Amino acid sequence: MSVETPKTKRLIPTLTRRQILTGATLAAAAGAAYGQASHSALTSIALAATTNAPKEEQNALVVIFLRGGADGLNIVPPYFEDDYYRLRPALALRRPKEPGASLSSRALDLDGHFGLHPALSPLLPLFHDGKFAVVHAVGSGDQTRSHFEAMAVMERGLGGNTGASSGWLARGLQATQSEIESPLRAVAITETMPESLRGATNATALQNLSDYRLTTYIQKDGKPVSLPDSPRAMAMAASLQALYNDPTAGMLQSSGRETLKAIDAVRAVDPAHYRPTPGVHYPANELGSGMRQAACLIKSNVGLQVACLDLGGWDTHITQGRETGFQATRLSELGLSVAAFASDLGPALNRVTVLVMTEFGRRAYENTSLGTDHGRGSCMFAIGGGVNGGRVYTAWPGLSEDKLEDHGDLRVTTDYRDVLAELLSRRLNCHDTSSVFPHHTPQFKGVFRVS
Repeated sequence: MSVETPKTKRLIPTLTRRQILTGATLAAAAGAAYGQASHSALTSIALAATTNAPKEEQNALVVIFLRGGADGLNIVPPYFEDDYYRLRPALALRRPKEPGASLSSRALDLDGHFGLHPALSPLLPLFHDGKFAVVHAVGSGDQTRSHFEAMAVMERGLGGNTGASSGWLARGLQATQSEIESPLRAVAITETMPESLRGATNATALQNLSDYRLTTYIQKDGKPVSLPDSPRAMAMAASLQALYNDPTAGMLQSSGRETLKAIDAVRAVDPAHYRPTPGVHYPANELGSGMRQAACLIKSNVGLQVACLDLGGWDTHITQGRETGFQATRLSELGLSVAAFASDLGPALNRVTVLVMTEFGRRAYENTSLGTDHGRGSCMFAIGGGVNGGRVYTAWPGLSEDKLEDHGDLRVTTDYRDVLAELLSRRLNCHDTSSVFPHHTPQFKGVFRVS
């Protein structure tokens, strides 16, 4: 232990100007090329860059945001603290070796002081192998305890509620931009673009790689039937390519060309026929599907540098549960998905970092509805080959009444930007993070190794 002292609602970010213009232009061009009432061109547009992407292996980052304020005291319980059990008589996980406690109710021991929720047991081997680290009592300076405010602060990489409107990942990508980049450099496998990627020109939001293609539709029995990659769709792509090669296309020329190239890049990856490593089975849920797609892109060496995924359902005001319940179900989904991803990558995990974060934690004490209310400090996970794992990094503040924040919250002792800045610097070669986190001088904790 490194102790230095004794689907909820979510932000709906707007699309970038490039995405709106590109999508509108493709739709307009397709309508002009094929005006029949029974055919239309539909596509989800966002990926934009060049197709001459670097094919060599490079480090990649996968960010999983737990939206709703995940209870770090339930995820990584400080079982060495008697106050933990005083504050949570019904919700506290039992100690790893507590006599008389059922195995399913016991925390999994990490370091003799902190434990891991049993629903995350698939991740325990990664901890013992030194590829999984926990940062505890971590958070931002936001004091509103509002999901929307706290998510905005953290995804924008700020200390409080004022500052840059762009996202921290967008600024990190800008700081490490090169002349030749992949059209799949940054992908959000989500419904909408996350705030962390706001301002990134070469980024997209899509739920399924296999659906990212140019297609035409015909009417059959009164219903639209998709004809992806049909001769008509290919002819339409050729017509659009000719249109965007026309210098008179102006500011839309580059966006249109880049989008078509991105579609070609996804087609080359062939995600519909991706097969994980034998013996690896992703859970049949949204996060499992997203991690499977991220693994597909990483193993295809198409130049993916950042992938963002969401997992909601952490706003556990009522019947949160201990070893079972709402949060345990979500933790099981998280643990199985990340463990499958790590096994699927195999040796490639050495160049990949998975970061799990949430906007804030929950109150230190349980409420009368057997849940927990909005709090402050929570935990972060770092998983991968570049992680100094097998440790819980924390300046633990304690859970006694005089150590809690005014509302009864776990005190934040590690600024989340310290973790993000170290990650960008040591794993993604962003050696000057001052433009990413202005007005903040990060203090590295040693969670990551230099790439």
